[in-house]
Amino acid sequence: MSDEKPARESIGEDARIDALGERLAAAREREEQRNRPRAAGDASYKLGNRVLAELLGGMLGGAVIGWAIDYFAGTSPWGLLVMLFAGIVVAFRNIIRISSRPPE
Repeated sequence: MSDEKPARESIGEDARIDALGERLAAAREREEQRNRPRAAGDASYKLGNRVLAELLGGMLGGAVIGWAIDYFAGTSPWGLLVMLFAGIVVAFRNIIRISSRPPE
């Protein structure tokens, strides 16, 4: 507890620190704009997922129903093949209906 002055006095605001703060704020703003969700991309993503779900659902649904028909009726492999083909036709019909709608 002496009355001596410290060897170094505190330095006031430095121009380099202010410039660094401004650059950081600009970089944060650019990053927020880049990571902001885009409405058009989000709609396309949802539409793509729906088309994929229709295609897989039609094929898998037809295959399961065809397998069940073959299992209980003993018509192997015709029930599976016919119902798989029917599931593919239904899936493509649904995909065409989805793609022919005007965008919202």
